[in-house]
Amino acid sequence: MARLADYFLVVTYDLDKRVEGEGQGRILQRFPEKDWEDSPFPQGIELFCQPSGWQLVPERQPASFFVAVLTDINSDRNYCACFTFWEGLDRLQLQKAEASEVDEVDEEPAVVQSAQVFAPKSLVLVSRLDYTEVFRNCLGLIYTVHVDSLSVPLETVVGNLLTCIIPIAGGSQRTITLGAGDRQVIQTPIDDSLPVSGTSVAQLFRQLGIINVLCLFCAALTEHKILFLSSSYQRLTDACRGLLSIMFPLKYSFTYVPILPGKLLEVLSTPTPFIIGVNSFFRSETQELLDVIIADLDGGTVTIPECVHISLLPEPLLQQTQTLLSMILDPELEIADQAFPPPSTQSSALKIQDKEIRGVFLWLFARLFQGYRWCLHIIRIHPEPVIRFHKAAFLGQRALSEDDFLMKVLDGMAFAGFVSERGPPYRATDLFDDLIANQVERIRQEETCPHKVMNHVKELAEQLFKNENPYPAVAMHKVQRPSEKSQTTTQNQTQFPTLDDVAVQLFIDHAAAKLKTAPPVVKVELKGMVPSGPPLGDTVDRNGIVMANSARRLEVVRNCITYIFENKMLEAKKLMPAVLRALKGRAARICLTQELNQHVLQNRAVLDDQQFDYIVRMMNCTLQDCSHMDEHGIAANLLPLVTAFCRKLGAGITQFAYSCVQEHMVWTTMQFWEAMFYSDVQNHIRALYLETEDNSSEQQDGSAGGREISALDLASEQNRLWPTLSKEMQAERVQKEESTVFSQAIHYANRMSYLLLPLDTSKNRLLRSAGLGDVESVSNSYVTNSIAGSMAESYDTESGFEDAESSDVANSVVRFINRFVDKVCNESGVTNEHLKALHTMIPDIVQMHIETLDAVHRESKRLPPIQKPKLLRPTLLPGEELVMDAMRVHLIPDGREEATGLMGGPPLLPAEGAIFLTTYRLIFRGTPTDPLVGEQVVTRSFPIASLTKEKRISVTLPMDQFVQEGLQLRSCTFQLIKIAFDEEVASDLAEVFRKHMHKLRYPQHVQGTFAFTVGQCGKLVVEHKTKDKNQSLKTLSKNLVKSAKRTIGRQYVTRKKYSPPTWENRSSFQSEMDEDEISVSEEVDQSSLTLSSTIRSSDRQTMSNVVERACCRDYQRLGLGTLSNSLTRSKNEPFRISTVNRMYTVCRSYPGLLIVPQSIPDTTIQRICRCYRQNRFPVVCWRNSRTKAVLLRSAGLHAKGVVGFFKSPNAPSSVPSQADSTSLEQEKYLQAIISSMPSYSESSGRNTLSGFTSTHMSTSDSSDKLRQPKIGALMKQVMGTKEDVPGTFSRGALGQRAKVISLSQPKVSGKARNPPRGKWGSIRGSGRLSAYNPDVGTRLAGKESPQSNGGPSEALFLRQQKAYLYIIGDKAQLKGGKQDSFQQWEVVPIEVCDVRQVKNSFKKLMKACVPSSSISDPNMSFLRCLEESEWMALLHRVLQVSVLVVELLDTGSSVMVSLEDGWDVTTQVVSLVQLLSDPYYRTFDGFRLLVEKEWLSFGHRFSHRGAQTLGSQSSGFTPVFLQFLDCVHQIHLQFPMEFEFSQYYLKFLAYHYVSNRFRTFLLDSDYERIELGVLYEEKGERKSPQVCKSVWDYIDRLNKKTPIFYNYMFSPEDEEVLRPYTFISNLKVWDFYMEETLSEGPSYDWELRGRQERVAEETPEKPDSSGPKSHRHIVWPCYDSLSKVVPDAITKLLQDLQSLEAELGQTSEKWKDTWDKMKNSQKTEIKLESKPSFSSSLLMSSNLSHQRRSQGVYLQESGVGSSINLALDCEASATSTPVPGRPSTSTLYSQFQSTESENRSFEGILFKKGALLKPWKPRWFVLDKTKHQLRYYETRQDKECKGVIELADVESVIPGTPTMGAPKNIEEKAFFDLKTTKRVYNFCAQDSLNAQLWMDSVQSCLSDA
Repeated sequence: MARLADYFLVVTYDLDKRVEGEGQGRILQRFPEKDWEDSPFPQGIELFCQPSGWQLVPERQPASFFVAVLTDINSDRNYCACFTFWEGLDRLQLQKAEASEVDEVDEEPAVVQSAQVFAPKSLVLVSRLDYTEVFRNCLGLIYTVHVDSLSVPLETVVGNLLTCIIPIAGGSQRTITLGAGDRQVIQTPIDDSLPVSGTSVAQLFRQLGIINVLCLFCAALTEHKILFLSSSYQRLTDACRGLLSIMFPLKYSFTYVPILPGKLLEVLSTPTPFIIGVNSFFRSETQELLDVIIADLDGGTVTIPECVHISLLPEPLLQQTQTLLSMILDPELEIADQAFPPPSTQSSALKIQDKEIRGVFLWLFARLFQGYRWCLHIIRIHPEPVIRFHKAAFLGQRALSEDDFLMKVLDGMAFAGFVSERGPPYRATDLFDDLIANQVERIRQEETCPHKVMNHVKELAEQLFKNENPYPAVAMHKVQRPSEKSQTTTQNQTQFPTLDDVAVQLFIDHAAAKLKTAPPVVKVELKGMVPSGPPLGDTVDRNGIVMANSARRLEVVRNCITYIFENKMLEAKKLMPAVLRALKGRAARICLTQELNQHVLQNRAVLDDQQFDYIVRMMNCTLQDCSHMDEHGIAANLLPLVTAFCRKLGAGITQFAYSCVQEHMVWTTMQFWEAMFYSDVQNHIRALYLETEDNSSEQQDGSAGGREISALDLASEQNRLWPTLSKEMQAERVQKEESTVFSQAIHYANRMSYLLLPLDTSKNRLLRSAGLGDVESVSNSYVTNSIAGSMAESYDTESGFEDAESSDVANSVVRFINRFVDKVCNESGVTNEHLKALHTMIPDIVQMHIETLDAVHRESKRLPPIQKPKLLRPTLLPGEELVMDAMRVHLIPDGREEATGLMGGPPLLPAEGAIFLTTYRLIFRGTPTDPLVGEQVVTRSFPIASLTKEKRISVTLPMDQFVQEGLQLRSCTFQLIKIAFDEEVASDLAEVFRKHMHKLRYPQHVQGTFAFTVGQCGKLVVEHKTKDKNQSLKTLSKNLVKSAKRTIGRQYVTRKKYSPPTWENRSSFQSEMDEDEISVSEEVDQSSLTLSSTIRSSDRQTMSNVVERACCRDYQRLGLGTLSNSLTRSKNEPFRISTVNRMYTVCRSYPGLLIVPQSIPDTTIQRICRCYRQNRFPVVCWRNSRTKAVLLRSAGLHAKGVVGFFKSPNAPSSVPSQADSTSLEQEKYLQAIISSMPSYSESSGRNTLSGFTSTHMSTSDSSDKLRQPKIGALMKQVMGTKEDVPGTFSRGALGQRAKVISLSQPKVSGKARNPPRGKWGSIRGSGRLSAYNPDVGTRLAGKESPQSNGGPSEALFLRQQKAYLYIIGDKAQLKGGKQDSFQQWEVVPIEVCDVRQVKNSFKKLMKACVPSSSISDPNMSFLRCLEESEWMALLHRVLQVSVLVVELLDTGSSVMVSLEDGWDVTTQVVSLVQLLSDPYYRTFDGFRLLVEKEWLSFGHRFSHRGAQTLGSQSSGFTPVFLQFLDCVHQIHLQFPMEFEFSQYYLKFLAYHYVSNRFRTFLLDSDYERIELGVLYEEKGERKSPQVCKSVWDYIDRLNKKTPIFYNYMFSPEDEEVLRPYTFISNLKVWDFYMEETLSEGPSYDWELRGRQERVAEETPEKPDSSGPKSHRHIVWPCYDSLSKVVPDAITKLLQDLQSLEAELGQTSEKWKDTWDKMKNSQKTEIKLESKPSFSSSLLMSSNLSHQRRSQGVYLQESGVGSSINLALDCEASATSTPVPGRPSTSTLYSQFQSTESENRSFEGILFKKGALLKPWKPRWFVLDKTKHQLRYYETRQDKECKGVIELADVESVIPGTPTMGAPKNIEEKAFFDLKTTKRVYNFCAQDSLNAQLWMDSVQSCLSDA
């Protein structure tokens, strides 16, 4: 029973305490005066009566009512019902109050004099019960009695109110009356544990909507701060009540203030969670709250701040809940679309709806918490049950361990309260307990069908409704309301009277006396056993992920364990990888613990070393995937096993498994140990009571049905019996339980010391506080955040990290165990004495254990280590040296699947081996860990210079479960090495490795790269002060620098943009010279530029070297000018070779000699160059031999050239300023180029306007007319709209669709591009050409202004007149342009990809081709990634522009490519154009020349783009050259018969251009190469012939030996111009990006290949008795080199030929000679044959069209593998078309080679015996009388001499005798010896006659001398 009202108060406005209009309330009267003992009087009520503040108002307001909630100190809630009405104040009172204020306020306020003022007065009722309506009625009645002056005394009414007593629960019905003729019925709820909500929940959903309320619900459960706003106080209270109701069965335990007074608003900044309501009046003050969720009830919004993340319900629960709620709140939604909706679907009445919503939430909690009782641990039964919840197990069994929401709820205070309230097994039960226990099955079956769930919810709603309204509604209420009259009359209303407190107190005392005499009410408590419901086990298999074919996996695990214990180690070893894979699944891990359990006898299982090893590995693997909370209980199951399995190490020393499985986070998680401890305690206590049960009730066994009694059931039974036991019995049970817990605590202290103390106690793992995520992987360490957090205080003070002494280890472990013991013992009620005993024991336990461990550690070191595979040494190149010794690592598979066995075949990776760092490469060599392929060798390597990204990773190896540190190294040769360091590698060693790698990757200076250091001692320090061999070069470079300084003294230097790394040996001024963006604004001093003044005579020869440079040979071939003296130079040649740049002063990045128009003097050039970026002015680089059109290259124009500074855009140009003269000279320059073209000079009448119209027909011959529209189409593609071209790169310069072709632009000056206003008009982004200003072009001899062409730009291309010169420029730069009325040249603006795009695209391409980890996301498939990289689109752009230029040149127009700085895209386009137009560049010599000329001489910045040195490291790797090679590869694929070189040649270049093995591709320009003395290295001075400085020499040499670079299908057509398809669909991914050869690493270093084979051949010389061996072997695509294993037929035949020749002792010919012979004989055969066979007729006739030739290619492709004959037939024939009239490439340049004419007096073949132990080899010998020497060559055609025997040293020539290994079948007399002062040479001629001839010739030479 309880009082309806505890206190009644009258609160009024306090006139005395007004502070500037802010009023206060004061309690006028309070009944009873004295506090009740059981409920003290709550303080501060006057604040809550007027939450917005006490104020006086000018008019009377209607009476108001609301209920505020106050929480007292015992966290009991007091409900304060406030009834407020307004009373008029008489003048006197006010004046009195104001008079007292006059002292402070000078003037009397004259505001309130005229009108009457009203003050609030509140009647407040304080109660423990929440009966809002009853309170409203009672207070209303008191007010009515007062207002209507009823005859009842107020004291009686108040007295009755305070003495009314009603039951709390039980569903009774009470009628109460206050003695004023009123009557009310109060219904109490049946079960007071269920909240009473009235209609508040339904109201809340109506105000905020479903999703908002769900948000608030989740926020409240996960402990966020929630603030309600409304202008109605009662609604705030209802909303808060509603929110609390739906949280049932959880109770909200934080701050709960439904109505917060304005004065207390600072409460909102409290750090704890809360639910608070505030009047909207204070909305502005709530704005700056950053972490509070604000729900506005009036506006229906919920505002969640950015920093707050609310975890929502897990799916599918969230969806199902929303569906159910909408079915209740909006039942019409379902049938809204029906054609015949049922007549009425009214939603139920509000109060029913309220209960239905609560039913949904009950159903929701039943699903969230189902089975929670199975995860309760009961750790004490008597005297009070102590219960703990095993969170991890619950989450694990529900398969929700990842779920954020549930984790937070289970960690929250509300759930802790839930456990302590509902945990006890013997108590009264309610609706929720019933739901969890008995309805789970039903909920499970129905959850997918909303209508069934709805029925269930309605049943629950009925029960909830019945609970609140146990009786049908009774119409017995009778409460007076104030009469209308009294409400309206405002005047002369009496004040609320002061009540007589004595009278009221009498009522109270009287009632109290009566209560004392009444008999006590006995409330029957219905306690009972709480049912647990079905266990969780079976609920999971439906939600949990069932591993595929898990039964098979479990079988594997069981078999493996059986093999181990039966000592069948080989079988076990084979199964091991499969077992470790299977252990990823939960079922397999549980199976493992069960199986191992069976092998434990009496807590012990002694194993031998290998068994122990395997078991430990399996345990580690099992534990490795356990999270730190161990939700599946696997660590818990293993805990007893790790202390059982052991091995004997020596006399009396045993090592247990726990010392090998400590590396897991689980063991350092406090929660895990607690849960383990509690579950063990529960088992022991259960056993304790089971024994007593068994003794007393054995006869019941049969009836119990054999079901195990759970601990909770036992406890409930014990609790029921507890009151019946005698005191002694009770005490005995308490004592027994306590000692059980205590003994377990000792046991756990031991267990924890086992798992926390490392085997080597010098390494303390607890002290390394790494977070959970990035586990430190130093061989023996980890820690979880729970420890890091909880132990932080104790470690701050200590500095013991790495080198902590063992005592520190002991201390930290002791502290950890102490904290554990304190916590569990306090919770489970262990006595203080016992606790103290424990604290003294723990250090001893730890110390003892440390001592045993020391012995074990000592012994375990003596164990023979596990056999690791031997480290294989890599073969190194000559001159390559190891920088660091081998480090044992594991090569881990990356995203490429071929090698991991996923594509079929055994997995080659992971492999175990070593990583080697050499001066040139990074090499991994090792063997696969999979025993099935253990004998293969895996090699992966890449040049250190190609490393693009290195990042640290932590790797878990599948075999031994340690997390290792690793590195992931990515190379731009499309290789990825992902390694994990073995535990034997110290982490500092790995660090040293990284440092060395960085040093080698980014040397200080280019001289530190491998190409320069090769052959020197492998020091990492780069010596700069090397003495230069070539003195003359040194002086040349010095002079260059001097003269450059002289000029630079008088130059205007613009802003620096690019500054390459400065080298240490340059002067500081030198770095100024590095400045490429130097624009000269004054006349350059002539004298400093003439040849004679600068170069002293000693340097003249260097100049001839410049002339010999490749470019000049090519210019002469093209007829672009000779270097004869200027006087004799014929004036009619249009071009000349200018030496203006011989000192590299005009343009640093250009070659020394340049082709310029004949008519342009050098001075002009020096002026023109300033308009171009980097001074790269237009020069001719190729001429079309048929149309004589020329190709020019230059950089783009300056963004704002120096010109711009001197000339305002609108200045009158009457006086030509200097800038004008520059642009005029530029025009002159372009005009000179145009006039050099024959087609221009033919049309002589070109200069007059009349001629202008007539000639354009005659100039283009018929073929041009045919081609015209085609070019138009091409142009449109290149420049066209977004949608024309797949993957165009819009730079957005002129709007997306602007098809801009600026009308021709004669004056390409710095100005032309920049200002949109001024002379040259503008092109607006509209996509049309704006009308040009009329004064355009007035400078051109006063011609009238041209027609402005306003039409769409396409029309421009279709006009018949083609321009003589097209300028390909960058769209972004050509904003304004000047129209040339004669249309002699025209600007084609295109969009170019800038280097940043190339760089990013390449990164993405690498990630696509060589992903670092396997990709599960289908959106990230290879093709998708390839597309996103946009690499193909970039190739398409470059090829497309190149094809356009080729077309233009072929139709007779010249083209000038002037893009970006003229050294990236320009170089690509210009090179491709020459390659496509001129067949010469498709031969070996031609391609080399093309690269040397366009890429090396014209200054492509190889070092900068390749990030080869420390200085360019930041700029990153940009593969512009690789992009060019890829384009060539695409063309090669489309025209395979046009190229002399094969695809392999391109891959070879692609690999070595980044490898730094050769010097060819180092440095940024010829200037830098001269400066380092690299440019003209004398061929003769090569000290170590095996080290090639130039990649070209290397290729030549290799090509002589083997046809690897040769394309057998080479059969070019005359003067063929190639026009490849360029659309992305026609392009293929280059296999260079994808291929990998794990057997030998990349195949581009040929010396390595040969050596590896030799090593392989030498080994199998043991006699093999195993019978005939098969010659077949498996070919794995990613392991073997396919070209080697399956060579093409021709190579094979050539090799067979060579080996046969060697066997017969004949001298073998070069493969090329054999090949050429074959071709010629084939040719003659074809002539003889009258009917050619199919393949030869198809392929031989050289006038076939391109289409038919490409058919031949398909034939060849399909034929290669299928049958050697066909392949041979078509390949041989395909390539044997001779080219009439073309000189063979070898003779082509003989006229330029400065080889001395050799005087050969006698020559022939001799066999020569090599040095010691070398074989006899046939060589071509030449006896040279003039030089007095005997030279020998490898073959007759060889140009390079292999060796020289000086005849001066020869002492005698005598007949010799055959020695070992001499050629067979040769008569003895054919041998003779040549004795020199140094050694004896043994020779052998073909026969004795020949030998005699040789001896005579040598003898005669000697005697002549």
